[in-house]
Amino acid sequence: MTRKRGKSRSRRVLRQVGVLPSLVTLLNAVCGFAAIHFTARAASESDKWLQQPELTYFAAAAWMIFLAMVADALDGFVARRTGSAGNFGAQLDSLADGISFGVAPAFLMLRVVECTWPGIVGPHLVTPVSPAFATLLGRLLWLVAAMYVCCTLLRLARFTVETGPSEADHMGFSGLPSPAAAGVVASLVLLYGDFLPELEAGGVGVVSRVLSPAIIVLLPLVTVAAGLLMVSRIPYRHILNQYIRGRRPFGHVVRVVILTLLLIWKPQLTLAAAFVAYASTSPVRAGYGKWLSRRSAAPSQAGPEPVEGPVSE
Repeated sequence: MTRKRGKSRSRRVLRQVGVLPSLVTLLNAVCGFAAIHFTARAASESDKWLQQPELTYFAAAAWMIFLAMVADALDGFVARRTGSAGNFGAQLDSLADGISFGVAPAFLMLRVVECTWPGIVGPHLVTPVSPAFATLLGRLLWLVAAMYVCCTLLRLARFTVETGPSEADHMGFSGLPSPAAAGVVASLVLLYGDFLPELEAGGVGVVSRVLSPAIIVLLPLVTVAAGLLMVSRIPYRHILNQYIRGRRPFGHVVRVVILTLLLIWKPQLTLAAAFVAYASTSPVRAGYGKWLSRRSAAPSQAGPEPVEGPVSE
């Protein structure tokens, strides 16, 4: 008897990869890992969050996420400039983004809220909550973080499948980009840390007293909204490709200069306002467009109004 042999499968072997863009992408992943590390250190030494807010591990973790955004913006540009864009770079970029813009901001949100949940006693208006599954709030926070991670991975997988390597395919996004979603979470954490010195000094202003606990209360809800926006089909513009590259009107340059000066003057507040505005403007624009289309379609669907004339006997 002759033994039937199965069909031999051809295995694709990776021969060459772009070295420089791969290194930049790996820097993105390393920054995400550093953000997770700093978040874990801050969770174990949460008292330092109140003693030295400008040097906290939470703030360092948020800045690592922003540094990962810089690396993420550079790797595609470097790959296209060096002519080394390919499927390997796209897959590696998706994996790195999953760490830096999925796991890192979700873990940061989880530990920040657990360590600084607003209370009604104490000069700093913060009391820790029981972590993980010890309380209902802890379980809800864990589910919010897990949902955000899942939405990020789904968003990245869809983007990798639907988007090509050409420059024209990167002029816009379907759904909120994962770096922008992570920027919303990280910028709110930085903004909260910016209010803490005033709270510790005893001279608590009205704005800081209200916004500081409000940020922590709203942070899980904002994380849920950012996750759902990532898997939505709402169109978003590419900031670098549509607002910075190429020739633009003079007024556009003035706005960029003003934004840069605000970023230097108040980086935490400017980053939070910019990322929240970017994430919320497109849904508002899309909802307003649907409302206008329904309003314009309503008279046509109703049909022409009857014309009154003389009644014949």
